[in-house]
Amino acid sequence: MVKESLRLMSLLNLRHCCRFSAGQNNQYIKFPCMRHIISIIVIVLMTSCYEKRAPMRTELEGQRLPSFNIQLIDSTTYLNTESMRTDKPFALLYFSPYCPYCKAQMEEIVKNMDRLKDIQFYLLTGFRISDMKQFSEEYKLSKYPNIIVARDTAQFFAQYFAIPGVPYTAIYGKDKKLHKSFAGKVLSRQLKAVARN
Repeated sequence: MVKESLRLMSLLNLRHCCRFSAGQNNQYIKFPCMRHIISIIVIVLMTSCYEKRAPMRTELEGQRLPSFNIQLIDSTTYLNTESMRTDKPFALLYFSPYCPYCKAQMEEIVKNMDRLKDIQFYLLTGFRISDMKQFSEEYKLSKYPNIIVARDTAQFFAQYFAIPGVPYTAIYGKDKKLHKSFAGKVLSRQLKAVARN
């Protein structure tokens, strides 16, 4: 971030600087004016917000999704990963219903559902069914046929991927082999691009 800021400062023409007297010889130290500093901060923040997130290196890339059970939101039905649909790529998204980053990821997915309708999403959590239902209702997830919210009762997903935090997204192809996985919020265009490959 510091290197980026310095590079941006050099690109901007900083002829107009504020001068501050320092020392007994009345030497001057040049500092960029506040408007230049604010411009640099805004540019750095904007570019960091729209950068693609780098995928995690898991050593699981290309491997088939192992078999495990997830409990669906109705609390009585269980789904085994072996019976997941294979007519489209899918993403397993591990989340916490109370995590602000998970909420931001969900907003990104819902807002861009037209772009993501060809990806099947399985939202997994270790939290209680009531917490899961509240999260689902908050984002009206039941109206999306390509989103299934489920509980990973054995915490298999978190252990298998040794996830460092949430949200954590693993994107699989139609062949149920892992393409890439990401920790943190992933932009919809990146989700689509990875699922397509």
